[in-house]
Amino acid sequence: MKASESVKNYASSVRMYTNYTVREIKKICKEIGPRPAGSESEKKAQEYIADQMRTAADEVTIEEFKLSPKAFMSFISICGTFLIVAVIFSLLKLPVVSAILTAVAFVCLLLEFVMYKEFYDFIFPKAISHNVIGVKKATGEAKKRIIFSGHVDSSYEWTYTHLGGKGLLFPCGIYAVISLIAVCVINVLFTFDVIVPEDAAYNVLYWAQLGLMPAGIVAICFVNFRRCVHGANDNLTGTLSSVAILKFLKDNDINFEETEVVAMSAGSEESGLRGSRAYIKRHLDELKKIPTIFVGLETLRDYEDIAIYQRDMSGTVKMDAGVCSLLKKAGKEAGYDLPYSSVYLGASDGAAVQQLGIPAVTLAAMNPGPPRYYHTRRDTADNMNMKTVEKGLEIALNALFIYDEEGYKKNYE
Repeated sequence: MKASESVKNYASSVRMYTNYTVREIKKICKEIGPRPAGSESEKKAQEYIADQMRTAADEVTIEEFKLSPKAFMSFISICGTFLIVAVIFSLLKLPVVSAILTAVAFVCLLLEFVMYKEFYDFIFPKAISHNVIGVKKATGEAKKRIIFSGHVDSSYEWTYTHLGGKGLLFPCGIYAVISLIAVCVINVLFTFDVIVPEDAAYNVLYWAQLGLMPAGIVAICFVNFRRCVHGANDNLTGTLSSVAILKFLKDNDINFEETEVVAMSAGSEESGLRGSRAYIKRHLDELKKIPTIFVGLETLRDYEDIAIYQRDMSGTVKMDAGVCSLLKKAGKEAGYDLPYSSVYLGASDGAAVQQLGIPAVTLAAMNPGPPRYYHTRRDTADNMNMKTVEKGLEIALNALFIYDEEGYKKNYE
């Protein structure tokens, strides 16, 4: 059975649960507001979402986990600080120290940002975050499982996206990265006497570093840790759409004999995918007992940019081909030929799930620009696109019914 055949007036029903999704997002933004990872407001939002799930799920659990909330995005300020200090040591004729500092900065960037490892998290203050999991059980023996997920936490504001959008964000980022590379290369050359004080190029490179030092300040100011955004689109749209799926099934008395349906509201995605990783690690043995797939719903905002993210974590993680194909078919049933795309910088929860061995994909609808609202104070409840939320919910419901009917396949087309 197709999703469109599950109830009368299917289109109107999808619109009704879209209205529910948008209404609840507005309520959370108004009554709870910004939700930094590991904060009391994040916990309050999760408790509210758990209450919403209890009206539709057979079982709801709230699971806590520890993390260092500000560690992940601090790689930028760490790199900026090390860059400034490296230039100072270079000017003091201690290039070996400068080379080491910039090398360490690159390691922090690689492990924390590119690979999402908890490399230096232990030096940052700890906090408690939470995941909320709602389960609609199969009426018979569960032989397969599908997880829909969004994240409830919201990001600290990105200064340059707020002030100038991508036109300012990219020049500042490029200036910072090139400066770090240049200072590293210069001091490696000085350390190994490839360029010595007697060379004409020495003084040029030596003093040119003064022009690179401000890049450290640019990096330090990249994230405004004093201001957290509302995160209506990123990613309450994904979280409440996942809850709406459970409510659609409950309200219409739709039950699956062999398929378990899970909705997860993950915590601390903006702090390096910590919530989804904590959930999968805790339940990995259980999840692998029957075929399980993960569908991340992320930032359902820009209609023309709805896409299947087949690569994630700055393009380094390849998502499961079968689940990508499932969404492709689900999109066609919704009248939309979904393109494939990639998370070129950064990552979504789907990447963490895929890395841990559960077939995963992310459905997102965000201009990769990035748009002016991305991680800024513009990501508010009055800046949503109901048409996009509706299409995302329809695609997710289509995927659910296809998966129940056909199970896991390498190719659904």
